Amino acid sequence: MYKILLVEDNEMNRDMLSRRLMRKGYQVVIAVDGQQGIDMARCESPDLILMDLSLPVIDGWDATRQLKQSPETKSIPVIALTAHAMTSDREKALDAGCDDFDTKPIEWNRLLEKIQQFLKES
Repeated sequence: MYKILLVEDNEMNRDMLSRRLMRKGYQVVIAVDGQQGIDMARCESPDLILMDLSLPVIDGWDATRQLKQSPETKSIPVIALTAHAMTSDREKALDAGCDDFDTKPIEWNRLLEKIQQFLKES
């Protein structure tokens, strides 16, 4: 069973995504801010991280940079999730180390396809 770390501060988004992921057979662990996301990634060793970019404490860009600089977490794929859909936002997320990018509101089938592609490759 693949483990996905969902780093999301919005309770409704967390609830919706975690329930859908669990129904698809994924184990889901949750962090509500960027620092907690970094800590959870280190102790839980997820197979993939869904990272909201607008987070309290440490934003998703900085959290991703820290994860990608750490030998223990740098190989974990990170998919950025954001309501900011500008091309520059995508580039900023990829520059921070995110492996892919998806916009909110979440289009479930598109996100699920990206998740499955990354987990197939690992």
